[in-house]
Amino acid sequence: MTQSPDATPSSRPYYSAPSQTARPQPANLADILERVLDKGIIIAGDIRVNLLDIELLTIKIRLLIVSVDKAQEMGIDWWRNDPMLNGTEQSLADENRQLRERIEALEAKESRD
Repeated sequence: MTQSPDATPSSRPYYSAPSQTARPQPANLADILERVLDKGIIIAGDIRVNLLDIELLTIKIRLLIVSVDKAQEMGIDWWRNDPMLNGTEQSLADENRQLRERIEALEAKESRD
């Protein structure tokens, strides 16, 4: 059985040639976050409230978004010395309590003399 020359095939494979101006694929959220943490982002701004040329309020906003490694490269390591984050808060509270007790005892002794 031969096929007639004007017969069309019942199914054609779909093929599109690649575009010469192919756009880059959008990055997913994980890629964007990795780039941001690796390079860092700084957002800075000042808000001033004036009334009749008298400055009433100034708010300085500084936001730095980086990874911990990048922050350490930049010399930022406040979390190492912050008592709220490194567990020394309780020992500081105990020391403050003891000092207050000593002050009260000294003041009581002084008032008796």
